[in-house]
Amino acid sequence: MKDGSGAPLRLGTSRRGWLIATSVTGGIGCVAAMTPFAEYFEPSARARAEGAPVTVDISALPPGESVTVAWRGMPVFIVRRTRQMLAEIPRCDHLVADPEFKRPFSMPLPPYCRNEFRARAEHQDVLVVIGVCTHLGCAPLARLKPGPQPGLPDDWPGGFFCPCHGSTYDLAGRVFRNKPAPENLDVPRYMFTSRTSLAIGKDQQGEA
Repeated sequence: MKDGSGAPLRLGTSRRGWLIATSVTGGIGCVAAMTPFAEYFEPSARARAEGAPVTVDISALPPGESVTVAWRGMPVFIVRRTRQMLAEIPRCDHLVADPEFKRPFSMPLPPYCRNEFRARAEHQDVLVVIGVCTHLGCAPLARLKPGPQPGLPDDWPGGFFCPCHGSTYDLAGRVFRNKPAPENLDVPRYMFTSRTSLAIGKDQQGEA
């Protein structure tokens, strides 16, 4: 969107919240249709209803793949990145709009994810991001494999693609330049409860 002078408008906090609330329901439906939920990935009905932290077992998630779970009515993407995928992230620094994560969207970036991989240092391979496009709240699609794909450039490094208006994000959830989306994908507070289980919506400081 633009103002009368042609300059892009930045959404205020209240409007952002309204857009997420009204748009994400449809986005989750699309994600659910395209990404089947394995039984052990699905949070309990009580957790979904109350917005409680969601515990996810990723022991069966292979490197290079992702899974989507629901937390507080929003899709959350969990990606187990390979070494090659991690190596692509710093190569995208000059291509993304906010490489140093100075502009949060709807939640602050947890301090333990303030590193080039936007992940916990002890589990740099695991990316956890809110699957809500920061443009108008659509649900991006995981396009993790590099190379030419429909709607993407031939030199695509892997990441996420929003089919609504073409915004793209790298393998750390950082938005590429000159796209409708103004900010990076949000990273929720989370913590590992074991080597293969993580809790979304809480960390050592308590619940989000």
